[in-house]
Amino acid sequence: MAVPGCGAGAPAPAACECRPTAAAGPSQSVAAQDAPSLVFRVLSVVREATVTLEPVDRIEVQVLIDNVTDSLSSVPGTVTLEWPALMKAGMNEMAGSCQCCANHGLSLVINAYRANVRHTVLFDAGPVEFAVEYNGLRLGIDFGAIEAVVLSHGHWDHAGGLPKALDLIGKSRKGVPVPCYLHPGMFRQRALPLPGGRLLPIRKIAAPEELAARGAAPIATTKPQILLDRMFYLSGEIPRVTPYEKGFPGHMQRGEDGETWEPDPLIIDERFLAVLVRQKGVVVFTACSHAGVVNVLRHARTCFPEARLHAVMGGLHLAGGNEKIIAETVRDLDEFGLSLVVPAHCTGWRAVNALVSKFGDEAVVPSAVGRIFSI
Repeated sequence: MAVPGCGAGAPAPAACECRPTAAAGPSQSVAAQDAPSLVFRVLSVVREATVTLEPVDRIEVQVLIDNVTDSLSSVPGTVTLEWPALMKAGMNEMAGSCQCCANHGLSLVINAYRANVRHTVLFDAGPVEFAVEYNGLRLGIDFGAIEAVVLSHGHWDHAGGLPKALDLIGKSRKGVPVPCYLHPGMFRQRALPLPGGRLLPIRKIAAPEELAARGAAPIATTKPQILLDRMFYLSGEIPRVTPYEKGFPGHMQRGEDGETWEPDPLIIDERFLAVLVRQKGVVVFTACSHAGVVNVLRHARTCFPEARLHAVMGGLHLAGGNEKIIAETVRDLDEFGLSLVVPAHCTGWRAVNALVSKFGDEAVVPSAVGRIFSI
């Protein structure tokens, strides 16, 4: 069934484990176009293997879920706003029922292209099942093209929509499970402190067994992974080396006994996803940056020493209690020489303003639901 007024053809709703070494060539740092491949030693659970992360020609990133909707602000020519994206998907009348909805969370559909080959990853799935289907229908997302799912960490605003996303993906896979990359530490009950000492539980994410029942092939590991014809790199656990990035103070989790509570400020299950784009460099996707975005990028630089860091996209977690580290964060981001910063989700307006003031509005382009970023 189509959304009324939105196009009859719309679909129905429904510590670093890697030690990279450069390929043969000059020893100095080189741009991505001068380094056709980077070789990584990835220590898996059962054996050690040498694999290669290959550059792609380009990527397109569509924002399926984000905190913000904005189809009016001007953007560079490499960014498509929500309304043109909706029209491309079949919208033929401007109406509220045709627009996407904003939610506190993040979900990105990442398409990577090399010659005539395309691979697609779903990076997180937002907070609720409703938003995945609602926005996916309006944007014309081809869920059947998704070949892998990466869950960045175990919080509801990134995992709540995952069961529905798996349902939508599974409709086109004819019973073939989709690989779903997880961290084994993301499934404990978590909580936040309230005034007076009481804890407010954080909704648990779906267990691997439930995800498998919805069409996933769960892959739970703490180690780095290379995905889909060596187009995508999923990090291992992110080292915490920046003194002012202290994680999520007050965050708690159940102990191994399932009864007691213990501090969990580091949220060590969080990981980043990266793609090496030819002639540009590494694009880093960080969903919430509980590790701290400077820690994330320093780790990415360690894992990719022969390629420059081109862009970072995602939640930078500089709102609320982390507003006090905006100045230090913006200062230290300058060391990476990024060409593009796409703040999303939990970054906060104060941090976005500080980033634009420092780097300019050509380099800093905020995310919003429905936008397509071509890199």
